[in-house]
Amino acid sequence: MSLVSNSFLILAGASLIVYYLAPAKIRWVVLLVSSYIYYIMSGAKLTGFILFSTLVTFTAARLIAYLYEKNTGSRWPRRILILALLLNLGMLGYLKYTGFLLENLNALFHMNLRGADLVLPLGISFFTFQSTGYLLDVYWKRVEAEKNPLRYGLFVSFFPQLMQGPIGRYSQLAHQLYEPHSLNRDNLVRGTERMLWGFFKKIVIADWAVVFVDAIFDTPELYPGVALFGVLFYTIELYMDFSGAMDIVIGLSQMYGITLEENFRRPFFATSLEDFWRRWHITLGTWMKEYLFYPLTLSGWMNRFGKWAKKKFGRKTGRLLPICLANVIVFLAVGLWHGAEWKYVFYGFYNGLIIASSQLLAGTYRDWKKTLHISGKETWYVLFMVFRTLILTIIRMYFDRADSIRQAVRMMISSLTSFRPSVLLTIPAGRDGLSFTPYALMIIVGGCIVVFVVEFLQERGVQIRDSLAKLPLPATAAVWFVLLLSIGLFGSTAATKGFIYAQF
Repeated sequence: MSLVSNSFLILAGASLIVYYLAPAKIRWVVLLVSSYIYYIMSGAKLTGFILFSTLVTFTAARLIAYLYEKNTGSRWPRRILILALLLNLGMLGYLKYTGFLLENLNALFHMNLRGADLVLPLGISFFTFQSTGYLLDVYWKRVEAEKNPLRYGLFVSFFPQLMQGPIGRYSQLAHQLYEPHSLNRDNLVRGTERMLWGFFKKIVIADWAVVFVDAIFDTPELYPGVALFGVLFYTIELYMDFSGAMDIVIGLSQMYGITLEENFRRPFFATSLEDFWRRWHITLGTWMKEYLFYPLTLSGWMNRFGKWAKKKFGRKTGRLLPICLANVIVFLAVGLWHGAEWKYVFYGFYNGLIIASSQLLAGTYRDWKKTLHISGKETWYVLFMVFRTLILTIIRMYFDRADSIRQAVRMMISSLTSFRPSVLLTIPAGRDGLSFTPYALMIIVGGCIVVFVVEFLQERGVQIRDSLAKLPLPATAAVWFVLLLSIGLFGSTAATKGFIYAQF
């Protein structure tokens, strides 16, 4: 069920009304029922998978907590943790990567292995990571194990963020879900504005951009000379699609009085690829850092590798190499999280290698800047760093959108060898076809300018949402009207596309 569908809006509106009409003590039950209605409507046959993940991690966490109370030592809690991780992440791995594994085994050993036709449950990558994070937090004694299975079920399945995140942490989210929030005008106003902003990004910008992206990448032979525009439009589509979804999710949650973690913080103002990943899909990065990067860097084998590296390459480089290796492994995991294809493996390796290389060369960069008398705060230098990061980001987008590594390379070569912008005008757009193409392009550019201005002001410290919240009701209504009018007038008239990250 798409976040911009009538079904979702009706469910969200009905849930919100019932939530505030219900007695305070059972409002969390309203959220739980709404969450499972949402998931069943999105795919009833696949509900068993989220129930399985919930049951496994809840039971394991309770057993671990019980054993800690009995002071049984670390052996049995560790065994239970490993078993639960194998079951929970194993479910994700089996459903998401079995086909990829069999395909490569067949190609490598000339076999004909066949697996079952598996359907990927909606949001499985998100709810398995969220439940896994909770289990590890209980094992590391960061949080107490939840005693009520239904309350824990709500934490795993909270419907606004179930399909696309943000990936919630139990310590930040759970208590908010269970608290009986009271109706608050400010939350309703801010939440509505945030949702409308998300609809604007998705319907006006992303859904127009995808028209050109699909045409250029799916039939490049029909539209030569515009490969560069294809990846630029895909970058626009992906950001407006995913960040727009987060605006809708966070806005709706705020209407319940629940504050979700931000998933984006103006990533295209980043000055390095590492900075970009601190601003893009923030909760996935946080999850990878807390549950994969830190355990890797603190592991025994990584410690042995660090000692060997210090002897081999010296103390300074040897200290950095384990961190660099951990980053490469983490980004390989990020790549595979995005999909079971070699292009995503390369996508992850590309990001990890650049970040690791930057860490190794950080001292050299400082020496260059010192020699050239560059402080790093000069406007021209910051713009250069932002532009450089944008180029590195766009390069990885070829591999994200292309059907294969081979096609990504062909599209990159085409971007450098053939440039015919006029071909864009031969791509039909919306119901009116070619006659509307120039207007669709202007809508994309105009929408991006609006978003850029808003994010530029936010980057400069302007608290736009706080300022809007202080407006009198007529002015607030005018803001809503402008956003609704923009969506109605400029929204895409092409075939409706779902949210990209909903497939994960």
